[in-house]
Amino acid sequence: MTQPRQFVIEADGGSRGNPGPAGYGAVVIDPVTGETLAEAAEYIGVATNNVAEYKGLIAGLKAAKALVPDASADGALQVRVRMDSKLVVEQMSGRWKIKHPDMKPLAAEAARILPASAVTYEWIPREKNKHADRLANEAMDAGKRGKQWEPSASTASLDTPRSSAASALPPVSGPPGDAAAGAAKARAALASRPAAASPAAPQTGWGAAPDLGAPATFVLLRHGETALTPEKRFSGSGGGDPELSAAGRHQAECIARSLADRGTVEEIVSSPLRRCRETAAAVAARLGLEVRIEEGLRETDFGAWEGLTFAEVRERYGADLDAWLASAKVAPTGGGESFAEVARRVSATRDRLTTRYAGRTVLLVTHVTPIKTLVRLALGAPPEAMFRMELSAASVSAVAYYADGNASVRLLNDTSHLR
Repeated sequence: MTQPRQFVIEADGGSRGNPGPAGYGAVVIDPVTGETLAEAAEYIGVATNNVAEYKGLIAGLKAAKALVPDASADGALQVRVRMDSKLVVEQMSGRWKIKHPDMKPLAAEAARILPASAVTYEWIPREKNKHADRLANEAMDAGKRGKQWEPSASTASLDTPRSSAASALPPVSGPPGDAAAGAAKARAALASRPAAASPAAPQTGWGAAPDLGAPATFVLLRHGETALTPEKRFSGSGGGDPELSAAGRHQAECIARSLADRGTVEEIVSSPLRRCRETAAAVAARLGLEVRIEEGLRETDFGAWEGLTFAEVRERYGADLDAWLASAKVAPTGGGESFAEVARRVSATRDRLTTRYAGRTVLLVTHVTPIKTLVRLALGAPPEAMFRMELSAASVSAVAYYADGNASVRLLNDTSHLR
């Protein structure tokens, strides 16, 4: 029986503005030798990142098909697509629904190019997709000059030295499966190799420690600014329900772009308060995801202190404020929630969500107190640690929760996307 031709496709797309001037790149690679068999890139005008990524996928599949005359025949070709777009990989693997109207025809076109049994999908980190990324950027650079990408002018292959390319690609073998199965085979192949002479780098980022399995990873996003935020007024769930200010809406768009580029968020869960729902909606629009509302993620009820500054509370309710600062069991004036009550609510919410989203990366759009509480509990820190954390508007933190009950704080108060 004739063995199928085996290719690896690496594809990427980018947009400078999202939407903005956009382009894609794709490369077809021999998985045994690491040799580049075909490259494709194109400036596509103004488009979003996701549209450009899908265009890159389509170009890569077409380039692979062109290399095998009978590619449409069953068993003639086996392709593994590797992309750093979680959205495209999960949608094309059939695990995520395709809801955005711009994505549906592109996904359908990609699915028609080769038989479904011939293609598997695998997510890879951005740094592992340099060749396709360089092609996409070359295409955008050419578009900026009013031209199209020319293969003769490309230097993209320099980002992937041929001497190391083959070792970076576990061989494609066996019947096609889904992307998760392909990734598992890749991990098994890597694990069976002799250990390198130098020690492995410590685990960083939002990924999983291999010996504990994939955790439920909560990416904790504080909502964008409201009119009350710059004035540092108490703004909980017991007073008004302010909307995002102009600055807050801009912050929401910034984090949406950042999370879209990272491509790791699989679900979005939000506090019911308006400022969180609006922040979550901006991210969801970029990622093509729905937002689930979770009552347990709402902010503390600050009682009579709602809308007041710290100085105003000190002036009006000095004794109550001192007691509140001294004990997590004391509630704000007028029947608000104590931090101990909030901790019980947030803990119960955490337990529900870690069970529901085991092994997945979930964006929780919430408030200062719930985020600080989740971080404090993950660290095993005392309640007074709440007053020793800085948490800016539209900042990102991250905590991973493992099946053995342990937690790992991965990130705290990251605002790099706002700079």
